[in-house]
Amino acid sequence: MGIIGDIPSSIFNLTNLEEFDVSQNQLIGGIPIKFEYLYSLSLLNVSQNKLSGIVPYFRNRFNDNFHVDFSHNKINRLLPSGICTFPSKCSIDLSYNNISGNIPRELGELLYINLSYNHLSGYVPSEVYSSFPHDILNGNKELLGLEKIYDSSKDSKSLLKIIIPLTIFVVIIFVGGFIWFHSFKKNKKFIIETRETKNGDLFSIWNYDGKIAYENIIEATEDFDIKYCIGTGSYGSVYRAQLPSGKIVALKKLHRREYGNTSFAKSFHNEVKMLSEIRHRNIIKLHGFCIHNQCMFLIYEYMERGSLFYVLNNDDEAKELDWGKRVNVIKGIANALFYMHHDCVPPIIHRDITSSNILFNSKMEAFLSDFGTAKIIDPDTSNQTLLVGTYGYVAPELAYTLAVTEKCDVYSFGVVTMETIMGKHPGDLISSFSKANTESILLKDVLDPHVQLPSQKDARDVTLLVTIALACLNPSPKSRPTMQQVSQKLLSSDLPLTTPFNDISIQHLLNQDMQII
Repeated sequence: MGIIGDIPSSIFNLTNLEEFDVSQNQLIGGIPIKFEYLYSLSLLNVSQNKLSGIVPYFRNRFNDNFHVDFSHNKINRLLPSGICTFPSKCSIDLSYNNISGNIPRELGELLYINLSYNHLSGYVPSEVYSSFPHDILNGNKELLGLEKIYDSSKDSKSLLKIIIPLTIFVVIIFVGGFIWFHSFKKNKKFIIETRETKNGDLFSIWNYDGKIAYENIIEATEDFDIKYCIGTGSYGSVYRAQLPSGKIVALKKLHRREYGNTSFAKSFHNEVKMLSEIRHRNIIKLHGFCIHNQCMFLIYEYMERGSLFYVLNNDDEAKELDWGKRVNVIKGIANALFYMHHDCVPPIIHRDITSSNILFNSKMEAFLSDFGTAKIIDPDTSNQTLLVGTYGYVAPELAYTLAVTEKCDVYSFGVVTMETIMGKHPGDLISSFSKANTESILLKDVLDPHVQLPSQKDARDVTLLVTIALACLNPSPKSRPTMQQVSQKLLSSDLPLTTPFNDISIQHLLNQDMQII
């Protein structure tokens, strides 16, 4: 039967209580606000009960993460704007309740929140929309999508047009010539002062013409001196530049020989368009761009730790990338692809997912980059295109058909997942799938030797990742999972292993169909 009735008030005498888990019982009544005074509490799980009322406020400690699970209850009040004293350390699950009303924008400051399957309405604040995976809002049928950011600005402009139209008309008729001449001189002086004082505020690059942006970049990189170059690709080089404010950015500059190349120019414009329209915590941010007769470049947030390919091929870096971090890398990229394939309308296909295009910031968080070959899927066309991508990551069906689908990205994701687990490209292992000897290949023998064999928890996660990757590498596109299915499976990675980890073979996982049994 479990525990029945209200949450006992006696627990609030336990001032040093750190964890409180009474999930899957028959608790009723409201959630006591006295939880606010349990300062040592780091875990509160009252999920799968029949609790109602309001969401209490928590005074979590700054140095500790605080996890709250209120899912699968009957909470039916409006969401409060504040939930935790230190929201960046607080994660809360409010899914499967009866919460109604609008979403406060302050919730975007939380470490994590899940609001799926409630009765929320209105527009989604941009702070929440850009901070979390969009599946946290599933099941709220009355939500109207992303808030209209510019509504207030438009209202203000309309009001001005009503109040002063006559004044503007009179000014234009009688003193227009004088004002135009004065304004021209003032703007010219402002541009000169901008060059001298701002000295390259690259984050305002969208507001400047190419000439000023170009001069700013020249000064920041000393005319693209080789000492600032941190990488070179097939059609461009990447430079590290420090702004006067101290902010560091990355510049992706096309090689001079490509300026007149139509296909590379199209790729450049394509990357600008894609990254200007999409926002996700695991997709690299584009700060601006410049098209100038002397050079063309993109300006990104700077990734201190380089690419996944670099990390896996550097002994010291590979050792630092333990199994927990590798699991998080794959989950981050899976979330980014889920967003592109299922939350963007129309869907976006990356078409060049490789370990070189996955970058790390200083916290070893993974970001998907390089959208030069990305393509928007048009449901009304065949979506046939030229073959693009990197050898070893391209889906096999593109050898005989030029129709690109989301399943092409799924295949590449499978390759990158195996590469992350193995520490090297899985080419030989993939070619062995068609042979009968995969039964003799043990999972533990293909793991990256830079890292010790995984612990019990990590072993479960690693096994699940390999199972998912093998399903993504299915030669038949129709038999591969979608990124939505992949993301859902990654959220249910707490199933125990029924076979000892050291005895699991690749063939065994090939037969699992994304299930660990």
